[in-house]
Amino acid sequence: MNQQVSLVLSGGGARGIAHIGVIEELEKQGFEIKSIAGTSMGALVGGVFALGKMEEYKKWLYSLDRMKVFALIDFTLSSQGLVKGDKVLNKMKEFIPDAKIEELNIHYAAIAADIVNKKEVVFTKGSVFKAIRASMAIPTVFTPVKTKNGLLVDGGVINNIPLNHVKRESGDLLIAVNVNADIPLEKPAVSKKEEKADQSVYQQKIKEFYQHLQDILPSNKEEKLGYFDLINKTIGMMTYHIGQTNLKNHPPDILIEISHDACTTYDFYKAKELVEIGRHATVKSIMKANNLTQ
Repeated sequence: MNQQVSLVLSGGGARGIAHIGVIEELEKQGFEIKSIAGTSMGALVGGVFALGKMEEYKKWLYSLDRMKVFALIDFTLSSQGLVKGDKVLNKMKEFIPDAKIEELNIHYAAIAADIVNKKEVVFTKGSVFKAIRASMAIPTVFTPVKTKNGLLVDGGVINNIPLNHVKRESGDLLIAVNVNADIPLEKPAVSKKEEKADQSVYQQKIKEFYQHLQDILPSNKEEKLGYFDLINKTIGMMTYHIGQTNLKNHPPDILIEISHDACTTYDFYKAKELVEIGRHATVKSIMKANNLTQ
């Protein structure tokens, strides 16, 4: 019988793509994931895994033309956020059917934050895609999700590593993945030619993206993106410290760490590299855990 695992996946924007490599390596080494809890990108990858569509999702990420990544961004002039976030999820629904959380083969939980009622919201039933959409509503970037009496944003502002919400089983291993770790970056070697080509495309498109932000956000000639950067750095610092506190209060059996320097929040064009970074970090963490128990 394979070792059963309760898996917790943190938020972290594009760095969360590394969760794919983590899950693949865990299964390769014989671990059986019985329950999963995630925040933001962790909720997305965890939800796709719970739906049994990880391979389809990874192939889609890999097949995306780098220039078409930005075609999936549905800009809005809303004062509550720059991107609706519906376009990419609707595209995913074309090859990943939605399902009710309570009907999945494994236990799944996604975390969001209700900023009106000042409380954590844990999705353990209802639409998987609706849970993902609420959990990944990064403040100032994605528009929040309205409910009857509340307004939901990214769960990272309240619980970015939801160790206290994963369902445990007797004898299981609690494994947490933190993609915002303050550690040196370790990554597999990448072809310089391929890396240069990817960056040239990305730099042009991100320039266009930033220009769009300048048209929406309050700025001046001296600061330009100061407002946008300030908000994101503030949120990043907050989620980091909340995550560290949660790790101390609910220490996992195995902690898999991905450096926050792996990429920026919006570097989704680095999917292949990030998956391999996740795989590498998993191998390293399991080896360390085995050495400690021997």
